Amino acid sequence: MEGVRHSILAGKVQLFKRARSQYWQADTYVGGQRFKISTKEDSLARAKSFAEDWYMGLRGQSHAGILKPREINFEKVAKQFLLEYGTITEGQRSEKWVRGYEIRLRLHLIPFFGKLGISEVTSGKVQEYRVLRAGQAGRQPRAIKSGEGSDAVKEASNVKVKPPSRSTIHDEIVALRQVLKTAVRHGWLQSLPDLSPPYKTQGKIVHRAWFSPAEYKHLYRATRQHINDIDIRFKWNAEQLHDFVLFMGNTGLRPDEANNLQHRDVTIVKDRATGERILEIEVRGKRGIGFCKSMPSAVPVYERLKSRPKPAPKKRLRKGEEPDAPTLPSPSDLIFPGSNLKLFNQVLEKSGLKFDRDGQARTAYSLRHTYICLRLMAGADIYQIAKNCRTSVEMIEKFYAAHIKNTLDAGAINVKPQRDIGFHEEVTDNRDDEI
Repeated sequence: MEGVRHSILAGKVQLFKRARSQYWQADTYVGGQRFKISTKEDSLARAKSFAEDWYMGLRGQSHAGILKPREINFEKVAKQFLLEYGTITEGQRSEKWVRGYEIRLRLHLIPFFGKLGISEVTSGKVQEYRVLRAGQAGRQPRAIKSGEGSDAVKEASNVKVKPPSRSTIHDEIVALRQVLKTAVRHGWLQSLPDLSPPYKTQGKIVHRAWFSPAEYKHLYRATRQHINDIDIRFKWNAEQLHDFVLFMGNTGLRPDEANNLQHRDVTIVKDRATGERILEIEVRGKRGIGFCKSMPSAVPVYERLKSRPKPAPKKRLRKGEEPDAPTLPSPSDLIFPGSNLKLFNQVLEKSGLKFDRDGQARTAYSLRHTYICLRLMAGADIYQIAKNCRTSVEMIEKFYAAHIKNTLDAGAINVKPQRDIGFHEEVTDNRDDEI
């Protein structure tokens, strides 16, 4: 609570003390804005002298037009954005996605921009942030726990400390843009600053990690051999992994879509166009509900998955008690329960397929990229591929451009001009005909 108040300069400045504070506070209005400051003085006389000088300084800045208006800072706008985003996108964005924004703001953006007024977040300040982040250390070696052997120490020492990747910094700039858009919607900011990276040239055309036809054949042969090599306790998991590789390579599903897939979402039908049996799949994932039609090779794979008994739950049997009989999957069961990630990486490492020729690590997502690339190489229509994979033609052209050469019609490109249109009016010999 405030105690006794003293007025100076004809009531234009108020002096008061807050509860539990020995210092006098000054309060005034200049240019329609309220200003407060601590005088850092416990003597009323010295506090009055400080407040007079402070007030005159504010008046001078106001007359000169350099008095900085008080505005909301970046940290408060960021909190408002998180409050709105989590509420408005509930059910449309996963909790992990929303938490990603929260983590980027808390760890990086708020410590740098937090105390700045929202209008002070300029293009130059954003560039300073990029330079700062590019010079920071990224993932650090994990801490060695007591009792761990020399192998763990050696493994940790071999981890290279790298700066954040371009995609990491890009994601942070996306979060920054969302906060600034919130400020514009509330009228706290007139317009968005230019957040595009300066000195940016046209990016290289690259393709995502995938398996070539020979590598894909090598992969599913390796997963088949893995079934025979693995311990009998994990045979069911190895069989699931083998069918997962074939299923993904013949459907083009995203890994999260495959993990959400239940048996009731898949139907075996006879395609009217080709007369072959295919799978019609109702997909639930990143883009909501969509639909997919598989390659004919996916049908026997799914029939194996559907007829494979579920593993019996592990439990300690009493004397004379028999284990539960295995049961077939029900329509509401997941087709790929659990995670095949560890086994999949083991097979990739063992078969030498973990990295492609550009050094990109292959993951389960690479099976989707393989499906798209093989369809392009076979000459399939890019628009139909985009619809079947629930993506856009632009995304396919951007990330799979290396394989669109197979869709180009050389006959339509290499058209030779006719002589009667005047391209080579003065031909002295027949060498031009050989070009």
